[in-house]
Amino acid sequence: MLFNLLVRFLKPYTKYLVGVLILQTLAVVANLFLPTLNADIIDKGIAQADITYIWQQGGIMLAISFVQIFVSIGAVYCAAKAAMAMGRDIRDGVYAKVSAFSEREVQEFGTGSLITRSTNDVQQVQMLAMMGSTMMVMAPLMAIGGIVMALRQDVSLSWLIAVSVAALLVLAGILIVILLPLFQAYQDKLDKVNLVLREQLIGVRVVRAFVKEKLEEARFRSRNRAIMVVGWKVGTVFTILFPAVSLIMNVTIVGVLWFGAKEMDAGGVEVGTLMAFMQYVAQILSGVLIASFMAVMIPRASVSADRIEAVLNSESSLTIPKSPVAAASHPGDIRFDNVTFQFPDAEAPVLSHLSFHARPGSTLAIVGSTASGKSTLISLMPRLMDASGGTISVGGIDVRDYELETLWAQIGLVPQKAFLFSGTVRSNLKFGKEDATDEELWHALEVAQAADFVRQMDKGLDSAIAQGGTNVSGGQRQRLSIARALVRRPSILIFDDSFSALDLTTDARLREALWKDRPDATKVVVAQRVSTITDADRILVLDHSHIVGAGTHEELLESCPTYIEIVESQLAAEVN
Repeated sequence: MLFNLLVRFLKPYTKYLVGVLILQTLAVVANLFLPTLNADIIDKGIAQADITYIWQQGGIMLAISFVQIFVSIGAVYCAAKAAMAMGRDIRDGVYAKVSAFSEREVQEFGTGSLITRSTNDVQQVQMLAMMGSTMMVMAPLMAIGGIVMALRQDVSLSWLIAVSVAALLVLAGILIVILLPLFQAYQDKLDKVNLVLREQLIGVRVVRAFVKEKLEEARFRSRNRAIMVVGWKVGTVFTILFPAVSLIMNVTIVGVLWFGAKEMDAGGVEVGTLMAFMQYVAQILSGVLIASFMAVMIPRASVSADRIEAVLNSESSLTIPKSPVAAASHPGDIRFDNVTFQFPDAEAPVLSHLSFHARPGSTLAIVGSTASGKSTLISLMPRLMDASGGTISVGGIDVRDYELETLWAQIGLVPQKAFLFSGTVRSNLKFGKEDATDEELWHALEVAQAADFVRQMDKGLDSAIAQGGTNVSGGQRQRLSIARALVRRPSILIFDDSFSALDLTTDARLREALWKDRPDATKVVVAQRVSTITDADRILVLDHSHIVGAGTHEELLESCPTYIEIVESQLAAEVN
C-alpha cells in the first residue's frame, strides 16, 4: 500500500526526484574523497613537511566541502518540493473522495477518523517521502562507497565492518517487528482521541447544562492516557535504539584503533591511512544507521498509507449512471414506490415499504414520533443515501439516473441542524446561488423573515458570520439557512424540522410568505408542531418505520389514532 501510494502521487514530480538523486549522489561522492585527501596530507604533507602540498590538498578539500554544501541544499529543496506537493495532492484526493461519500460511508469511517486520515496520516507519508528521497539515496551510497574506499585503505580490517553492519541490521529488524503493531495501535487511539474531543467541543453546551464536565474530563483522560501509554512504549523502543547504535559504532571504532595500532607497530599501515579507514567506517555505519532509521519510519508511514488507501479505494454507494439524465421531465414531482431503507448491520429497517406521491406545487408534511425515520426519509430525496429497496423518483426521473449535481440543483434543503459557514451573511446566502444579486438576497431574507435583523447588523449583508453561525441566535441561524435555500429558487423545498427554533408568530408569517412567494415549488415539511402543518395538502404519519396514516389534517383526525395522539399531546401541553 505504501509503495503504491508513493508511486501514484510522486509520479508527477519525477523531475524533482531525479534532481534529488543527482545532487545527493554528488554530495556523497564528494564526501567520500575527503578522508583520502586528509590521509594524503597526514602521510605525505606533514611527514615530508611539504607546506605547498598541504595548502594544495587543503584547498581541494575546502572546494569539495563547499560543493557538498550547495548540492546538499539543492537536494533537500527538491525533496521538500516533491514531498509537499505530494501531501497536497493526497489531501485533495482524500477530500474529493470523502465529499463524494454518502452518509453511510461517513458513518462507517467516522468523522474523527476521516479528519485524522486527511491530516496526521498524510503528514506521516509526506515526512517519509521527504526524508526517504534524500536518505534512501544517501544511505546506500555512503555504505557501499565507504566499503569500497575503506577496502582501498586496508583490507585486513574489513571483517570489523561486516560484524558491525550485521549487528546494526539485526537491531533494525527487531525494532521493525516491535514497532509495527505499536504504530497501528497509536493511529487507532489517535482516532478515538479526536472523536471524543470533537464530540465534547460540539456538545459543550449539553455537557455544561447537565454538569457533566468531570465525567467528560475522565472520558477524555482515559483516551488520552491510552495514547500516552502507546507513545511511551514507542519512545522506550527509540531510547533503546540510539544507545544500542552508539554502542555498536563506538565498539567498532575501538576495534579499528586496537587492531589498527597493532598493524602500525608491525609497519603494515600508516597513521593517515588508519585515520581514513576510521572515517570510512564511520561513514559506512552512518549509512547503515540512516537506513535503519528509515526502516523504523516505514512501519508508521505504512500504517498511515493503509488508512489513506482505505479511504481512496472506498467506493461511494452513490453510483453514477454512464448516461445520466440531463433534466427533470416533471419538475417538482416526488414519488416513493415501495421504498425500504436499512443501515448496514442493523437488526430492522428504518423505513419499510413506503409509497406516496407529492405533486408539483403541493405541500407534503411528515410527522411522527422520535426515531420514526423522518430525517432518513428526507435524506433519501436528494440522495444523500441510497434506498435499500424500492424506487425514488424526483422530477419524474429515478434519482439514480441523475448526475448528483443535476439532482441537487432541483432541491433546496434546510437541514434539521442549521449550519452556517464562517464568512459573511452574503457568502452564506450565495451558497445557494453564486451569481445571486443583492436584490435576490434581500428578497430571500424578506421571505425568510430575516431581513430586519440583518439590516440591524453593522454591515448588513457583509456582516461577519462565525463558524457554525455561533454569533447569531438559533432562530436567526435557522432563518438564514431557510433564506440560503430560497436564493437558488429550486423546484423542491425540503424543511427538516426547520421551523422548530421559531416562535409561533414568526413561524406563521414565514410560512405565509413562503407559500405566497413559491406557490409552484413542492414543499416537503418535517415538523414536530402540528400547527405548522395543518394547512398541508397531505400529511404522512410515520410510526415504527411504516406510514400509518396519510391525508389532510381533518382526515387524519378522523382516521389515524397515532396522529390524534400527537395532536392531543400537544394540546394538553399547551393547556398546561
